[in-house]
Amino acid sequence: MQTLLKDYLPLFKFRICSLIAFSALTGFIAASSSGFNLTNAVLLVGVTMMSSAGASAFNHCFDRDIDGIMKRTRSRPMPSGRVTDFRAVMVAACLLFAASIFLSWKFFNVMVALHLFLGGFVYAIVYTVWLKRRTSMNIVVGGLAGSFAVLAGGASGAPGLCVPALLLAVIMFFWTPSHFWSFAIVHSEEYKKAGVPMLPNVIGDAKTARWVFLNTVLLVASSLAPVLYGSLGIFYAVSAVSLGAFFLVKNAGLVKCQSKESANGCFKASMVYLGCLFLAVMIDASL
Repeated sequence: MQTLLKDYLPLFKFRICSLIAFSALTGFIAASSSGFNLTNAVLLVGVTMMSSAGASAFNHCFDRDIDGIMKRTRSRPMPSGRVTDFRAVMVAACLLFAASIFLSWKFFNVMVALHLFLGGFVYAIVYTVWLKRRTSMNIVVGGLAGSFAVLAGGASGAPGLCVPALLLAVIMFFWTPSHFWSFAIVHSEEYKKAGVPMLPNVIGDAKTARWVFLNTVLLVASSLAPVLYGSLGIFYAVSAVSLGAFFLVKNAGLVKCQSKESANGCFKASMVYLGCLFLAVMIDASL
């Protein structure tokens, strides 16, 4: 049983699921004007992780051929041969995803279910099947998956149009290219070998670094929108400016030197940036 779990659990990409659930929870807290409801928060995290896990397992199944080519991914359960019944995994992934949509509709509302469905559809079908192997803009569109998670969280706290959650979804959208283009520079040779047209393999590392910086400028600008709208206050404003300056400095270093170490530093900095920024949202919304 322990070996079985060790082989199958990585299919669900729990680290990515946790990030998506954290993003949904941020949208929920930003949209909840009547106070924090622990039961709803737990339910939201649960259905979001189910949806993300289902989409992730589908991604593992579909990408098992190119995962076997790249050193970074060849030890995953399917390309390594530890999991061979991909049809059963695909069925389980679809059932898990469908269950998350049903439960989100039952316990919350149709908008939460719709946003979770769209998030999973964008990641599993639009990104994984349609765009990943065809265009260097794959992750730009794929980034909408994270944005829909934030919107699902917002809809669970405020079923109607929720501007605070919408503004956070825009932040999530702009964050994704800065995050993944840096990652793509680090692993550009592997992506090239697998035939995946990530941006560095199409326009080169130097131009990609400049695109990362320009995108981060848009990201930092969008992070100030909740303050201008009035949904968040001074604590968030100071945090957004400080974190934005930190991230821009890291990106400027990448423009100057496109080494693997510098790109990996930007990749890690992007995770620190988003985690701390969304934590600042939660704290400010609770003040």
